[in-house]
Amino acid sequence: MSGYEPEQVIFHIDVNSAYLSWSAVRELEYGNPIDLREIPSIVGGDQEKRHGIVLAKSIPAKSYGIVTGEPVAAALRKCPTLTVIGPDHEYYHKKSRQLMEYLLTCGRDIEQVSVDECYMPVTSACGQYGPPLQAACRFKDGIFKNFGFTVNIGISDKKVLAKMASDFEKPDKVHTLYSWEIEKKLWPLPVSKLYMCGKSSARHFYAYGIRTIGDLAQADPASIELNFKSHGKLLWEYANGMDDTPVITKPAKAKGIGSSTTLSADVVRREDAHKVLERLAESVGRRLRKSGMLAGVVCTEIKYASFRSVSHQQAFQTPVCATGDICRLACRLFDELWDGSAIRLLGIRTSKLTGEDTPVQMTIFDLQDKQEKTKKRRRLDEAVESIRKKYGADALRHGL
Repeated sequence: MSGYEPEQVIFHIDVNSAYLSWSAVRELEYGNPIDLREIPSIVGGDQEKRHGIVLAKSIPAKSYGIVTGEPVAAALRKCPTLTVIGPDHEYYHKKSRQLMEYLLTCGRDIEQVSVDECYMPVTSACGQYGPPLQAACRFKDGIFKNFGFTVNIGISDKKVLAKMASDFEKPDKVHTLYSWEIEKKLWPLPVSKLYMCGKSSARHFYAYGIRTIGDLAQADPASIELNFKSHGKLLWEYANGMDDTPVITKPAKAKGIGSSTTLSADVVRREDAHKVLERLAESVGRRLRKSGMLAGVVCTEIKYASFRSVSHQQAFQTPVCATGDICRLACRLFDELWDGSAIRLLGIRTSKLTGEDTPVQMTIFDLQDKQEKTKKRRRLDEAVESIRKKYGADALRHGL
């Protein structure tokens, strides 16, 4: 089937080392003559305090054995001359918006799956841009010309294969991996390179005598499912290019609204954690109000410096969208959950969402003044947001 292309193909567009690339662009914009992508550099925690983890790395840093997720202190031991840049999430989201808006101006629908990657369904003709391979190259080059960072684009008739194609040789590359190309391009690779095959799964496959993706693809599916359960079956399907997942270009109705942040330095004090949760609660409350939703449940999430994650949730007596309500319960849950260890990430997640106009069961104490209290809290939140826009984010703080 060489040279054949289906009626519709899928692009997976992935920014090369997004945080590092975007930080490099930012530094160049500020007049720094050194391109972070060309020297051993990482985006991570504080260089002086030697705290935090590696969020992204340059290709020269990778040659020192530096890996994403390891402590910055460990990375500095591997490369004492390493340049460490703190993360700038506001700038990253700006660059992400520019990328997605650019792709939409190309006349294409997209399914954004993270800040730095998306899927794009295209026809075999791709209109004015030519066939898929030519169109992908034009999109890739246009992104670099307009914004100064590079992307990889994977092309396939299946989402999972497009995703894996974009992970082939980097950076600034376009690769195809159609269903009829997997035997040649995918099967010779180590099984650990298969999408969704983590280190633990790879070790179990190796013990079973499965070393390549081809070994897995040609194994008996019943035996794979028996020994590796449903996840093994899924990986066997991926190894055979089986994936009928559609590209969803319209966002589904939210089942929950949340916000989390990876901290630039480990948090070890309760009051510091509460300050972070306050900011997260403001973000969650604002998004709830903007979407016209009320939250029935709030969950506080903690990831420790040891990478152990824990969470605790509780239902509200009646659904809310007020920042103060979310903040107070999130902090109370934190106090019940925290074991005193250093914290790397904090998050607040709300669920069991209902529309503001949805009737809710009230207690006898709520019947007379619940509606008026809700209006007052909304007006308070709107006033706080207005003041902060005018005088800065630290102009006001919620009392806990």
